[in-house]
Amino acid sequence: MWPARSPRGSRPSSRAKAARWRRSFETYFRRLRARGTAVNFAHMVGAAQVREAVLKSDNRPPDPEELEAMKRHVARAMEQGAFGLSSALIYPPGAFATTDELIALAKVAASYGGIYASHIRNEGDDLLAAIDEAARIGEQARIAVEVWHLKAAGEENFGKMADAVKAIEGYRARGVDVTADIYPYPASMTGLSASLPPWASEGGNEALVARLKDPKERKRIRKEIEEPTTKWDNLYHGAGRADKILIAGVRTAANKEFQGKRLSQVADQRGVDPLEAMFDLLVEENGVVDAVYFEMSEDDVRRAMIVPWVAFNCDASGVRPDGVLGATMTHPRAYGTFPRILGHYVREEKLLGLEDAVRKMTSLPAQRINLRDRGVLRPGLYADVTVFDPRTVIDRATFDKPHQFSEGIRFVFVNGQAVIEDGRITDRLPGRVLRGPGYGRAPAR
Repeated sequence: MWPARSPRGSRPSSRAKAARWRRSFETYFRRLRARGTAVNFAHMVGAAQVREAVLKSDNRPPDPEELEAMKRHVARAMEQGAFGLSSALIYPPGAFATTDELIALAKVAASYGGIYASHIRNEGDDLLAAIDEAARIGEQARIAVEVWHLKAAGEENFGKMADAVKAIEGYRARGVDVTADIYPYPASMTGLSASLPPWASEGGNEALVARLKDPKERKRIRKEIEEPTTKWDNLYHGAGRADKILIAGVRTAANKEFQGKRLSQVADQRGVDPLEAMFDLLVEENGVVDAVYFEMSEDDVRRAMIVPWVAFNCDASGVRPDGVLGATMTHPRAYGTFPRILGHYVREEKLLGLEDAVRKMTSLPAQRINLRDRGVLRPGLYADVTVFDPRTVIDRATFDKPHQFSEGIRFVFVNGQAVIEDGRITDRLPGRVLRGPGYGRAPAR
């Protein structure tokens, strides 16, 4: 993202070296190539990371000089291979960005042929306003927009997916290039701290923990969570009840017993109400607790899945049961997204046809980020191919037992080499770092 520098005349420490490859696309890509990877990587430049590079975690708009610095970071990332600009507008510091700030950064990405992809500002009560904001950014920056993991969260919003689709189709009809993607589950996963108002995390986890330890600040946070008319994306309110929030990941041994339990169970065990249990867990875990929120309607998920311009995604990190990320729980989407679509929704429910489902997993997302040499089976293109049995393919991962591989996947080829062979993972690392449309060139004027 941005270069890390050691004090003049000193040798960089191991920490500084690690920071350097995390802060520059080119050095990060170089490290990926050196280590090798089984899959291809395509990256976006994060608006939140750009903001943090210049403003740290300050909750304020940039001044003109700071905005120019942010735009330079976006330009540099695009020239080094980013496919576009991404934003996550419910999480600090991304939540502190104004629409005008995002338009300015999106214009830079657009000048290199990139797209704007967003975890929009609200997926619940203010879903339609958040879609309007994303479309406005696209219209004013003249950039294609992708609404990530489209959902209508919160019981009071069940059925609102039809309105969301109608709103996007309205923008598309007037020439604004907006599409979306979705995962096939009625639950999301993120940090438990996302249940708190964004200002509570200003300054990072250390500041968050300090606020939760302060009785006055804790009372203020509680009041905002309990207030249903608040305008931030209140995930706790969206879940509706504490038994719809699953504690999926903790780091301390003392709290491992709560992993896999509902927040209501944690509260009962501790003899406090659910909000106090949540606050205490966040303090004890230094602000880092993973949680699953059962906040969506299956009918809304199904409604979005059949929309022609909605692609499929998993919105998950790559994990394996015996890997370092296997120590905590995860969302079943990390293992089962695409087999679930093919087995459950295509074969069993016949919600959509096999060909259309495959299109939404392959050529549609490839076209969206301007990948012209992948995404379809055609002579001369890269051979990224999954071979599955449509009669048996199915997911096995569940919310209670997420670390389970799917069935029915025979082969996976990446750049023509098998990384899964007869259902088994091989040791081949044929993956490549893919470069976006702005790689190595100046912006269009």
